[in-house]
Amino acid sequence: MNEDKVQDVLFAFKSSNGSNKFNMSCLDEGLPSPCAFLAAVSGTNGSVLWESPAAEDVQGLQCGIQQLGTAAAPGCLVVERPLSLRAISLSTGEVLWRQSRDFGANYTVLTPLSVIPDVDNDGVQDLIIFITKEGQVKVLIHSGKTGQQIGSTGSLRVDGIARYVRLQLHSSSSYFLFYTEKSLYAYSLEDLCRTVVGEEVKLPTFQPDSHWEKHIDRATHLLPLLRFENIDYLTAVPGHSRDNILVVDSEVATLINTKDLHAVWTLNVSRVLSEPLLGYYKPDAHGIVLESEIGPNSKKVMIVESESGAVQWELKLNSGAGSPGPATLPTADHRSAFLMWGDFQEPGNETRPRAPLQKLYLFHPSYTNVLLELRNSTDQIIAFTAALFERSRHACYLLLRGPQPGEGPGPVSLMKRKLKEDVAVSRVIWLRRTPGEEEQHIRDRLYRMRFQSRD
Repeated sequence: MNEDKVQDVLFAFKSSNGSNKFNMSCLDEGLPSPCAFLAAVSGTNGSVLWESPAAEDVQGLQCGIQQLGTAAAPGCLVVERPLSLRAISLSTGEVLWRQSRDFGANYTVLTPLSVIPDVDNDGVQDLIIFITKEGQVKVLIHSGKTGQQIGSTGSLRVDGIARYVRLQLHSSSSYFLFYTEKSLYAYSLEDLCRTVVGEEVKLPTFQPDSHWEKHIDRATHLLPLLRFENIDYLTAVPGHSRDNILVVDSEVATLINTKDLHAVWTLNVSRVLSEPLLGYYKPDAHGIVLESEIGPNSKKVMIVESESGAVQWELKLNSGAGSPGPATLPTADHRSAFLMWGDFQEPGNETRPRAPLQKLYLFHPSYTNVLLELRNSTDQIIAFTAALFERSRHACYLLLRGPQPGEGPGPVSLMKRKLKEDVAVSRVIWLRRTPGEEEQHIRDRLYRMRFQSRD
């Protein structure tokens, strides 16, 4: 945000007043108190770049949109409750435009919002927004330049509470897959634009996918070949030439080939705890991280080869409710460093704490028999993520700590840690002891590990 080539951090918190540095209150923006503030923090030194009362309540926050309003720099979109969209400048926090809609009560905005090609020909990409209410999905397209709604509000009928993923079937073929507990519905980007703008809309960059089109029921948009029970997660998994679909229900994970809609593989996995995550266990070969509950306060972390469904690596951890999900970082050897939270119980140590500790571990496939314990934490972690703060270097992780939703007010803290600094003082845990290997040698090798951004 401050153009120093190091990524910065934006987060929202609810309060009556902002920090002392900016001395702002909800009343400054005509908002009831308490309200949601946005804070922009330097990734270099943690200083607050700007802060602003943003909304009565925040439903979603999506940043890195390449162009909003007339600004040439990337912007951020705040979805507020009651429903309104607010585009802000990432460099200043200035409001670029705001648009409000009244959908009454009991609606849900599906996230993430999707940026689509320029529909109204004003030179700026536009936004497609989905809202679920009473068994319907409402479709809205808003101008990225002015925020004004384009066309009318479209409506898709579904048989339950819907979520969606966007699939790139080839370079110019974008589809949206809506899924409820048991059903899947597919719409092309052009289909959705026509429900809003009318039959005259033509997207020159869109090409329908012939394989996908023949499997869609044109009357209902259902995919009748795909039947599941209790879908928990649906994730797009890049393949050699097109995205495939990972479907996780209450009992199994299934990878679906999007060309013929047949199952490539299935894997027994129950009670998955977090969104499936992509990483690289083998060089340039996608792996899928799955965390599943295997008992009270315990989970299994698995890395699964996306092409075969083979379990490449697994680990059992003690884990309490609300434990942060995993993260991955790309390394220069075309693999990934895997970060996961839990409490590893070493063989022979049968004492189990009543409430498992939160420990952060690092695993890299160059040492399949080793974990590095990076840190202990007794704080309530609201959010955890890992990122390369500069292109191909500066691997770090972030912890946002504070009161849980529903608790009373309390201090909120944001902390950034460089991965190398934690590796240097980490504790080496042997999953299997290898004769002749020294702990300090492993620390040194992983300390020298380089990271590389993937486009």
